[in-house]
Amino acid sequence: MSDNNRNYKTLELQARWDKIRIANLYDTLDEMGYPNQCLDLRIRPLFPHQHLAGQAVTVKGGRDPRTREELALEGKDTNTMIAIREHLFPGSVVVVECGGEPVGGKFGEMTSWNLKQAGAKGIVLDSYIRDLLGLEIIPDFSACALGTSPVESFRRWRVQAVNEAIAMPGTLTSQVRIDPGDWIIGGSDGVIVVPQQIAMEALIKAEDLEAREQGMREDLAAGMLFDEAYEKWGRA
Repeated sequence: MSDNNRNYKTLELQARWDKIRIANLYDTLDEMGYPNQCLDLRIRPLFPHQHLAGQAVTVKGGRDPRTREELALEGKDTNTMIAIREHLFPGSVVVVECGGEPVGGKFGEMTSWNLKQAGAKGIVLDSYIRDLLGLEIIPDFSACALGTSPVESFRRWRVQAVNEAIAMPGTLTSQVRIDPGDWIIGGSDGVIVVPQQIAMEALIKAEDLEAREQGMREDLAAGMLFDEAYEKWGRA
């Protein structure tokens, strides 16, 4: 498949995933036998009513006090954004396992613009990000994190690997595995990882659930009694 065809297909699916509510996706995966795909509930969009959907480009980082000069002397690449950008595509989501560094704001407004211009729909971190006010005005881009921090991550943290399997803290399990290409769906109720191998089946089932729930919602708004609506749509 050419890059253009892949990008079109990803954006087509991304638009469908963007209509799926987080609770409905959880119910879908739970019924499919995947109940442990919800990340730590503290990880969620920074701004109300934002929704994020896209395929994961994974990043692993960790504590690192070295300066750029020290890294250069060791032959280490100091421009990790290039390594990340070369893996991005329209409809991707950058997912960052931060390795336990507790206070630094990893990424921020300007780096998020950089990611967006390479195709990313957003970023998900199991730690903090910087520049809350700047992040809020980046169009069609959602940041999901524990919160924000003003602390510069340079000389405290750095990217160590890109597009390898990572693990982030979960809600019902200690960790959730995330592979490159998995679907990441985030909203006001949290962030859920959909393994790529079951993503199409999960999407179709979740869309059916969404349709039934919307039908019930409309009937209730029109005055139908709850028991009658439940008998018709089977959604509570």
